[in-house]
Amino acid sequence: MDGEAALARLKAFREELAAWARAVGRAPEEIRLLLASKTVPADVLRAVAAREPLLLGENFAQELKVKAPKLADLPVEWHFIGHLQSNKVKDVLPFVTMIHSLDRPSLARELHKRLTKEGRRLPVLVEVNTSEEPQKHGLPPDEVDAFLTFLRDYPTLSVQGFMTVGPLTSDEDRIRRSFARLRELRDAMQARFPQLPLVHLSMGMSGDWKLAVAEGATILRIGTAIFGPRPT
Repeated sequence: MDGEAALARLKAFREELAAWARAVGRAPEEIRLLLASKTVPADVLRAVAAREPLLLGENFAQELKVKAPKLADLPVEWHFIGHLQSNKVKDVLPFVTMIHSLDRPSLARELHKRLTKEGRRLPVLVEVNTSEEPQKHGLPPDEVDAFLTFLRDYPTLSVQGFMTVGPLTSDEDRIRRSFARLRELRDAMQARFPQLPLVHLSMGMSGDWKLAVAEGATILRIGTAIFGPRPT
């Protein structure tokens, strides 16, 4: 897909998102649209970012390292949305303003170590496997309380909410339940940890974003609907 086609799809998607948000009683401005840019060439992203500010999300550290410098002159904010190996933290931190996939103590330790050296804090989301599918990354819901308690010792990590990936199924009730579970978990953890600003629910992709918006998503991770089908 070229940049002009992506721009046209982005404009149409923003309009559909705003209409749907209002239809389910949400304010469109409380939902951030993150463009999942995995495998999308930098020149396509440049064509879009040259016309409007973008929030982009990458799944792979190496791809982020290559693309981010090429777009450094444009109004682009980068998030990391994929599974992050501890040995790739050094490659990701120079570019991102949020990590969506904090899911284990070893990653928290590595992030904290490097952020301490840099003298900064980083917003993070805790990834939760709300559908409890064995092939997925993310904490089981019943381990989130203990993990947030553990993170008290890592003040460079500013926990701002949770992320989940909906189940790959045509069963909309099952998908919606997985999103509702994340919202309910967030509400319970906000009561349990009132000092944390647990404002974000990163959930919903091109095939299930409407269900996510209906259940309270604040960040949508949209790729295919903007850039078209891409290699897996």
